[in-house]
Order: sequence, then C-alpha cells, then structure tokens
Amino acid sequence: MQFAKRLQPLQSNVFADMDRSKAAAVAAGRELIDLSLGSSDLPTQNHVIEAIAKSLYDPSTHGYLLFRGTQEFRQAAAQWYEQKFGIKVNPETEVLPLIGSQEGTAHLPLAILNPGDFALLLDPGYPSHMGGVYLASGQIYSMPLKAENNFLPVLADIPASVLAQSRLMVLSYPHNPTSAIAPLSFFQEAVAFCQQHNIVLVHDFPYVDLVFTETEFQNPKSKIQNLKSPVPSILQADPEKSVSIEFFTLSKSYNMGGFRIGYAIGNAELIQALRQVKAAVDFNQYLGILNGAIAALTGNQESVKVAVDTFRQRRDAFINALHRIGWNVPTPPATMYIWAKLPTKWSNNSIEFCTELVKKTGVAASPGAGFGKAGEGYVRFALVQEPKILEMAVERIAEFLK
Repeated sequence: MQFAKRLQPLQSNVFADMDRSKAAAVAAGRELIDLSLGSSDLPTQNHVIEAIAKSLYDPSTHGYLLFRGTQEFRQAAAQWYEQKFGIKVNPETEVLPLIGSQEGTAHLPLAILNPGDFALLLDPGYPSHMGGVYLASGQIYSMPLKAENNFLPVLADIPASVLAQSRLMVLSYPHNPTSAIAPLSFFQEAVAFCQQHNIVLVHDFPYVDLVFTETEFQNPKSKIQNLKSPVPSILQADPEKSVSIEFFTLSKSYNMGGFRIGYAIGNAELIQALRQVKAAVDFNQYLGILNGAIAALTGNQESVKVAVDTFRQRRDAFINALHRIGWNVPTPPATMYIWAKLPTKWSNNSIEFCTELVKKTGVAASPGAGFGKAGEGYVRFALVQEPKILEMAVERIAEFLK
C-alpha cells in the first residue's frame, strides 16, 4: 500500500515514543508522575458545566451546527477580546469557532501555502505548527530561539532567498515550551516585517492568561478589570488586521481542554479562507459545548485568577525544589511549564534523558528535541500536579542525577 509523501515527516513522533516509555515504566511497577503533557488537571467551573448540561435536554441543540448557529458564541468571543485588549472585532467576519487553537494552526497552512512555499516557524515550537505545514506540502524555515535573545527570533537572520518563497510566519507568546514573553515592540517589528514581505502572520495565543508577572501591557480601557491582559495581542501591533490572525483556546484559562473549543480572531480574508478549509473537513462542535464556552467567556472570571495563582504556586514549589538540589533553572514568567537546561552529561541527548528518567524513577517529562532542533539540551516539565507531588518528583530526579 502506498501513502502520500507528506506523511513521511510525521512518522517520527518523540511524544509517542515517550508514551511507550511511560507504559513500560508502569508495567515495571513504577509509580508514574507524569509531567510530560500540558493538559490542565484543574476542574472546569460549575457554571460552565451547568450550561452544557442544560443544553443536553434541549432537542434543538442535537443537530448539525453550521456557521449561522454559532453567532452567539462569536459575539461572546468578540466581546471578550474587545474588553481585554480594547480593539473592535466584527463577530460576523473576523471571528471563527475552532476545535481548539491546534485546529487553526494545522488547517490555515492549507489555505495559504502552495507546495514548496516556506513557513517561518519558531524553533523550538509547538509540534502541530510543523505538522500543518507538512500536510500542506510546504517547506519549513526554522527561526532558532536562544536564551541570549530572550527566546525571540532574529528576523534579520532570515535569508532573502527564503523570504522570496515565504507566505506564512507563526509566532506564539507566551511561548511553549520556553515560557518566554514577547514585548509589544517585537510584535510591531514582526507585523512591519510581514507587511513588507507579504507574509501572513499567525499568533497562537493559548497562554493569554497564564502570566505571573505584571507588565506595561495592562489595558486601561478594559471595562471588566479582571479581564485586563498582562501580555499583548498581535492585533495591538496590527489593529487594522492587515496581515494578522490570532488563535485562542479555552483549554488553559478555563480548564476546558477535553471539550475542544477555541476560536480565531483576525483579518477577514484569512478568517474566510480558514472557514472554507474547515467547511470541507468538519461541522462545528455540539452547540452545548459552545453554550458552555459562552458561559466561560461572559461569566465570573475569578476561576481564571485561581488557575493563575495555582500554577504560580506550583512553579515556585518546583523551581525552589530544583534549586535545592543544585539545578539552577530560571523562574518562568508565564505558562504552565519549566524549561530547564540539562546537566552537561545529557546536554546532547534530551530523549535519552527523559527515557531513562521515566524508566528509573517514574517521572515523565518532555525532551526538548521533540520541539525542534534548537530544543536539544533542554527538558520541559509541565506543572500539572500538586506542589507535594512536584517536590516528590524533584526528589526522584535528584536520585537519578546522582
């Protein structure tokens, strides 16, 4: 049986290999502490669950859901964005519901790239950004992120020959896996760069709320004070939405990962193009899920603050424990991750480090190499356990490092 060549780059998956390593550790009797997946362990709020539950008994929600039927959700998303960032959004032409932001980053390349076109991607970066380009038969130019550059790409380093064939750039800050934050000045530079070179600018924004450091990006015009954002939106650098589209998810801020609900906001032509791809692939989610998302976006935002405080406490507990064992890792300003530079012994083999770590201790982490070539020499820990469990994980890591 013959398969399309576009599948070849997708055959190697470090995370699938890690899943096998975790299964082997459990089979060998290890008690697993899984810090490898960025899936929030916090519960979805009751008022969200109640909105979904109420929908289940309404027969009008049981059928296919087309674009027109998502109007109330699109209005809620536009209102949420306007209150948070102070930029007007047209819910009819500039908002599109998605099955998580990953759907958007994977499907948009199909609307933008012709075979052989380049996409400019962060390295390290989220794996689905690469997968979407491969499925569109595009080429990838990796923009390396280095600690000395605050994990921001140097746009001036992109060769002219690559720029001539580039149609798409994907950014994502706060960043997974490095946890770096981008200032508005960098977004302004990126927008001007993409305008100059006729490149579509995508910003994947799942960690919009999981920020632990207050910055100058607070929006003084916000009518709902606890919705003010501590980090910038790409559309604040491109308020006319000339080249930009931004992807949001309810997985992190509202602990709704399993419900698979997100949305895109941005340039109307890009929204329409993504809508065309989506129409060929699927309908929308069950309307009840959208009703839950509306409740999340328009309801009391105290749960978002609780989530941020929870991950801040976990971050501090894990970082302090690492420092106690002599592993001096910088304190991340955002996200639910610790991006740790590996000890010298493991600096060129993050996969072996993670494989051996889970085999001998039951602690599972994500190898930096799984996020791209520039991720080698690092490991990512997800803060998806309570502080006591995180401290226990560090104790096991200390034994392993000895």
